[in-house]
Amino acid sequence: MILPPYVYKGDWRETKAHVAAILEATSLPGLLYNNPVAYGTDFLPEQIQELALEFPNLAGVKESSTDVRRVTAIRALIGDRLALLVGVDDAIVEGIAAGATGWIAGLVNALPRESVDLFNLASAGKTAEAFELYRWFLPLLRMDTVPKFIQLIKQVQQEAGIGSARVRSPRLELVGAELAATRAAFEFAQAHRPPVAVASTPFTL
Repeated sequence: MILPPYVYKGDWRETKAHVAAILEATSLPGLLYNNPVAYGTDFLPEQIQELALEFPNLAGVKESSTDVRRVTAIRALIGDRLALLVGVDDAIVEGIAAGATGWIAGLVNALPRESVDLFNLASAGKTAEAFELYRWFLPLLRMDTVPKFIQLIKQVQQEAGIGSARVRSPRLELVGAELAATRAAFEFAQAHRPPVAVASTPFTL
């Protein structure tokens, strides 16, 4: 997975040079991570097209711009040249409808059954069933779309008994009102957990 530089956010020439250096250093397939909300750099569809045409080992994009129109925009430019994966949890149903073929999910460790069911239902075109599950899931899925997404997701994992809320510096664990709100959202979701959906493919981890 190829992320943009954290400390210095350059122009396209500089950012492209960063991505190119990574892709040229290996024959392994690369997945471009586009998350302007968290990292401040936005890879535009035309820039992704430029990279796809120049670097055969660029295999896909984790599209986390929060704009589902990016999926159709990239597809219009390069067709099926790259695998397009939804990277923000609260755009998964819309992203699949727009042509995304995968999901790099944030809440999947805490709630694997519901995550797989949601993806399978959306992929199978079972819109009504997908949105029923989506409505329940959205308060948690939206935790994946803000700068503190790491802290929030790890706290939910701890509440679910899977993993720890521990984070690495300079991030700090949630405290006070943020911690209380996260716990309350998880407790509400647990209290109103939907029945297991009939997914389009078997569930495996």
